Amino acid sequence: MAAAPAARLRSGALGRQLLLSLTILVFSCDACKKVTLHVPSKLDAEKFVGRVNLKECFESANLIHSSDPDFQILEDGSVYTTNTVLLSSEKRNFTISLSNAENWKEKKILVLLEHQTKVHQQSHSKEKVLRRAKRRWAPIPCSMVENSLGPFPLFLQQVQSDTAQNYTIYYSVRGPGVDREPMNLFYVERDSGNLFCTRPVDREQFDSFELVAFATTPDGYHPEFPLPLVIRIEDENDNYPIFTEETYIFTVSEDSRVGSTVGQVWATDKDEPDTLHTRLKYSILQQLPASPTLFAMHPTTGVITTTSSQLDRELIDKYQLKIKVQDMDGQYFGLQTTAICIINIEDANDNLPTFTRTSYVTSVKENTVDVEILRVSIEDKDLINTANWRANYTILKGNENGNFKIVTDPKTNEGVLYVVKPLNYEERQQVTLQIGVVNEVPYSKEVSSKSAMSTATVIVNVEDQDEGPECSPPVQTVRIKENAPIKTKIDGYKAYDPETKSSNGIRYKKIKDPKGWVTVDENTGSITTFRNLDREAEFIENGIYNVTILASDKDGRTCTGTLGIILEDVNDNGPSILRETVIICKTVMPSPVIVAFDPDDTTNGPPFSFNLESVSDSDLERMWRLTQINDTAARLSYQNDPSFGPYKVPVRVTDKHGQSRVTALNVIVCDCITEADCAYNVEPRTGGGAQPKLGKWAILAILLGIALLFCILFTLVCGATGAAKKPKAIPDDLAQQNLIVSNTEAPGDDKVCSVNGFTTQAVGSSSLGMCGTMGLGVKNGGQETIEMVRGGQQTLESCQGVGHHHTLELCKGGGQHTLDFCRGGHVEVDNGRCTLSEWHNFTQPRLGEKVQLCDQDDSHKHAQDYVLMYNYEGKGSVAGSVGCCSERQEEDGLEFLDHLEPKFRTLAETCIRR
Repeated sequence: MAAAPAARLRSGALGRQLLLSLTILVFSCDACKKVTLHVPSKLDAEKFVGRVNLKECFESANLIHSSDPDFQILEDGSVYTTNTVLLSSEKRNFTISLSNAENWKEKKILVLLEHQTKVHQQSHSKEKVLRRAKRRWAPIPCSMVENSLGPFPLFLQQVQSDTAQNYTIYYSVRGPGVDREPMNLFYVERDSGNLFCTRPVDREQFDSFELVAFATTPDGYHPEFPLPLVIRIEDENDNYPIFTEETYIFTVSEDSRVGSTVGQVWATDKDEPDTLHTRLKYSILQQLPASPTLFAMHPTTGVITTTSSQLDRELIDKYQLKIKVQDMDGQYFGLQTTAICIINIEDANDNLPTFTRTSYVTSVKENTVDVEILRVSIEDKDLINTANWRANYTILKGNENGNFKIVTDPKTNEGVLYVVKPLNYEERQQVTLQIGVVNEVPYSKEVSSKSAMSTATVIVNVEDQDEGPECSPPVQTVRIKENAPIKTKIDGYKAYDPETKSSNGIRYKKIKDPKGWVTVDENTGSITTFRNLDREAEFIENGIYNVTILASDKDGRTCTGTLGIILEDVNDNGPSILRETVIICKTVMPSPVIVAFDPDDTTNGPPFSFNLESVSDSDLERMWRLTQINDTAARLSYQNDPSFGPYKVPVRVTDKHGQSRVTALNVIVCDCITEADCAYNVEPRTGGGAQPKLGKWAILAILLGIALLFCILFTLVCGATGAAKKPKAIPDDLAQQNLIVSNTEAPGDDKVCSVNGFTTQAVGSSSLGMCGTMGLGVKNGGQETIEMVRGGQQTLESCQGVGHHHTLELCKGGGQHTLDFCRGGHVEVDNGRCTLSEWHNFTQPRLGEKVQLCDQDDSHKHAQDYVLMYNYEGKGSVAGSVGCCSERQEEDGLEFLDHLEPKFRTLAETCIRR
């Protein structure tokens, strides 16, 4: 079966399906290949005819020309009609001229247009000859133009199988457009295999259809495999390019340079990509206001730029552009769409603020402050209420004394001139100011510094008014010697009337006199000393004593001034040593430095001389020596190796005029490293015969020695008592469990101490020895009070839990002694209360009862916790403490120790070997 071309295409069709075929012929020496295009008899205007390969003919051609005005040739070789063309004959031709303007080369291509009817007839005539030459059942590309006008059904192609020569073949198709959406778009004639389309197709909705053709016999036999058929929908330029926005709004500064980017527009086209149908070009159709032309648009990217630097917001603050986008690469027959672009001109500081007047005149009364005296206004063409419009005022000249300031009123943009420091009519009756104004942001254009600021002149007239007395200068000084006698009279503070420049009629009064040294004459202001003056007294700074004076006139107007009384120094003070206690660390600092100070003026001060003051003790000069270091300091050093202790060393210091003073130094000679380590609370000694006295460390060493001696004696007595009797054997495990501390890592030597026939054994460092006769009462988890031979109360806490203490009160009388019984314990001493027989009668029955209950619980059964591991530190055992068994006086009742379990026997044997 073969696919035959569409032979019965009607001559009345508008040429929506175009067949492009090239036939290669040799034209001439300067001609390229001849091209033959098969076209319908009628071609509408602006319709695609075919495509010619221009690059193959002349690759560097930059000029393209058609000899027939009814046809237009594009750069890619596409041929379009410019007018409606009717082919009266079967053939029509025209020439495409290709030339290069640089090298003047030219080549031509002959294009031959042939009517399709003749081609179809030739195909039919040849088909009968070639029908059996090869098999025709193979997929052949097929296409149709979108939005075809018909007539419908529209013939597309014929599917045919060679097996039709031997069988009766029925043809059928399946797939999208047949039995799937869109339904019934295609069908095939059962007997002929002709494939038809029933209605127009939109490529933007379906760009191709993949059908499957079948060839079957009437009895259902398939002599051929299913044939895939792809029908491609050829794009037609039926979609207008659309701008992404109907109105674009951009902003550009008025001081932008040529070529500055304003913005970019975008458009989309739903036609087939990478074809002329979607090749867009942008352009500006109209600008409002039209003159001058200020903007341009890139045809490919849609970027809008400035073409002039004449943008002026003050003249025109907004422009409107009508822009166009057109497909077909901007050809006149391409589809186009328009949009609006609004460009707002942003303000720049291209206009300087200028004063509305060049000079101003105002007036102000003298002695007034913080008053507004003038407002000045400016003109600025820049945008109102922006930094380009807001003004900054400044005073350029005439305000050297700081009497004025000028600020900007934020509401009106005016400059407001204030007086911030009072003016004096008697000094200046008129002040001339020069003020200037600029904007908050710099001027955008390049100008000279003189023309960048507008200036104006302000004349301020000062008005006179009646004033009170004036205290000028506010601080006045007089001199007087500090040893001047009482009632010495000197000049005082003088105020004057600014109008008359006289002090007549002014009254004076003292406001502040810290020491009350002077009085003030009410009429003249002169002062008289009331007490003795002292330059070195308190409140005196740099030798000046300040007195505050109030001056007033007859109308009660006042002013205040300060009278500084300069006290001339008199050498009335001898130099003294400020630090009267000197510590000498004998090992590190044998010679301390002493410094003297003279409160008098430097004219009556250094250099000083240092000497030891002679006293009746002749050892002073043999023990101490002074060495001058500089004008104000000397070094004190000892001789003859004095012993440790305090000393009294008088030193006389004399200034350069002979005024002297004796300072008794407390010198402490100490065995120390730093002065903080040495502190003596004994009276210092004068001279060199110091008697040795014990210090705190010596006393502490003596006390420790005495304590050590008592400890040795105590140990010897206890040892002798223990050796007198042979200790009775006690089960090792019981002693270990009673006396060793559970967390002891290295137990010491075992010691045995006999206490009146009641033997205890101590293990390691937790040893216990009592050198008196004692008894013991045990109560599980609690306390029991027992009494000793010569009296005394003893309290013993059970050793069952780690950390319990045993407190014993010894019968020695007086004092308290602490003994660590399990993990530290506490022994308290009290006076005797009982006799030996009473103590035996009380303790022995109870101890026997406890021994019998050591291995029994409350039910008189073997206790489960009796043979637990020694390091068990828990609580709650129903048995009594096994520690009670270690203090039995006799061995009777201890038979249970011979029946211990194997693990406990091993522990006992280990302890016995130790």
